[in-house]
Amino acid sequence: QVQLMESGGGLAQSGGSLRLSCLLSGSTMNIANIHTLAWYRQTPGKQRELVAKIAGGTTTNYADSVKGRFTVSRDNADNRILYLEMNSLKPEDTAIYTCNAVIRKLTRGGEFVEYNYWGQGTQVTVSS
Repeated sequence: QVQLMESGGGLAQSGGSLRLSCLLSGSTMNIANIHTLAWYRQTPGKQRELVAKIAGGTTTNYADSVKGRFTVSRDNADNRILYLEMNSLKPEDTAIYTCNAVIRKLTRGGEFVEYNYWGQGTQVTVSS
């Protein structure tokens, strides 16, 4: 099992910044088998959307709507911590932001099985 806990959400003004953190906890083996970490967001009545993803600690991809404004990263000293640096915030960034971890394990049969884990989410509200 892997548990994820987000922090850092809150209220910001348009043009402002916030930094979200996600702390992973669980067995050492599961942490070592992290395939990807990501931030998703969701607003009422809309589907959850991928905001940013990081794989292997360095390969990142972002939603078009946040490119150039948001940065996803892992802590250099503690790979259990995931960050989302959000700059130039806009009212349309208002959402519940949730941390996701995909654990990939190799079965005895030689196949990879993936497990998805989610945090509880943290509210980000951007005022105009």
